Amino acid sequence: MAPDDLSIAGGIPLFDFPPARDPKLLNPLVLAYMGDAIYEVFVRQYVVSQPNHRPNHLHRQATQYVSAKAQARALERWMPELTEEEVDIVKRGRNAKSGTSAKNADILEYRHSTAFECLIGYLYYMQRWERLKHLMMRSLDHSISG
Repeated sequence: MAPDDLSIAGGIPLFDFPPARDPKLLNPLVLAYMGDAIYEVFVRQYVVSQPNHRPNHLHRQATQYVSAKAQARALERWMPELTEEEVDIVKRGRNAKSGTSAKNADILEYRHSTAFECLIGYLYYMQRWERLKHLMMRSLDHSISG
């Protein structure tokens, strides 16, 4: 990839640091690492777009989306519409052994949240912007009580 391959609308480079290898060859935990960051920025932008900007409220609202439990639920909603390629990436992420565990989630939720982040990282590095945006927007369609 050329440095300007990771760009925002209009072809303006966002970052000049493409992955060291083809995204299809990256370790799923590396994809999840990047996916976590991309999703965090997405959620933060979303909560800042809402009317209540008290810092504690922003944090509580963001946590509703970035928790392992919420990400696992979002992935469950995504599954029926994922392509075969995306399902393969999800399986790689789910089966990756990270050596760590979530503080407030069971192991299954944690593995599914890793799979969720892995797919986001993959779509980001593959520059599938419309697909990435579509899935992340769908992750906002939830109720915290579920």
